[in-house]
Amino acid sequence: MTEALLRESRHPLPDTSGPVALTSAYGQLFGLLIDSPNVDAFLDEIVRLAAEVVTPAAACGMTVRRNGQPFTVSNSDDLAAQVDEIQYGAGEGPCLDALREGIVVQVDDLTQDERWDGYRPHAIAHGVVSSLSLPLAVGSQTVAALNLYSGQRAAFNGLDRQHAEAFAAQCAAALVLTLRQAHQAQVQQQLGEAMASRSIIDQAIGILMGQQRCNATAAFDLLRQASQHRNRKLRDIAADIITNITSEPPQPPTDFKTTTDPHITGRDEY
Repeated sequence: MTEALLRESRHPLPDTSGPVALTSAYGQLFGLLIDSPNVDAFLDEIVRLAAEVVTPAAACGMTVRRNGQPFTVSNSDDLAAQVDEIQYGAGEGPCLDALREGIVVQVDDLTQDERWDGYRPHAIAHGVVSSLSLPLAVGSQTVAALNLYSGQRAAFNGLDRQHAEAFAAQCAAALVLTLRQAHQAQVQQQLGEAMASRSIIDQAIGILMGQQRCNATAAFDLLRQASQHRNRKLRDIAADIITNITSEPPQPPTDFKTTTDPHITGRDEY
């Protein structure tokens, strides 16, 4: 399914004879989906791979929004990091346009370009002549921009731009899956935490029912009142009750599983 979604990108990967063929890069992207422990690590690996794939050789950076502000999550070298930071400081530049507007921004000769007066002279001073900024979109939202900087004039024309765009499109498709995996992991973690909290609260309710000779509703009300009066979470109050009674901290909920013993179930394991 993952591989199929990557292949459905609007820009299929063409073959090329660069340092690493784009077809090989596609396979590496598929591997990154499995191996990267989180989204930031995945973006970092994309930048590393872009530095190998894109021709001619370019300094690469990845810009994302974090708390509403642009941030370079990864870069292939100091030049990319410095030129990105120039744009953030000036509040303008090709990578910011790509991120804000969701469009590919190509610069063939920065010395002749009249855009971005606050950015242009500083980038030129760092040796940047041409650049290509490629938006990475998830649905209708641009979540990142891959930025390529070169000291050559018109470095990203013709097939070189097509190859870069094809690579960026595959990165965007892979990013969709990475974000989906991260969301599913977060939901699973939250569900586990909720189940653990519920188990602790239920144990405390059982203890209070025995101590106070009351029903579950009354026991829960006692817990809730204690939580409000002490300004502490209900789970923490419940955990204290369990610890005081058992002299041990609460145990995680038991993962009950249906037995597979055929002598008990009367059927084979499946």
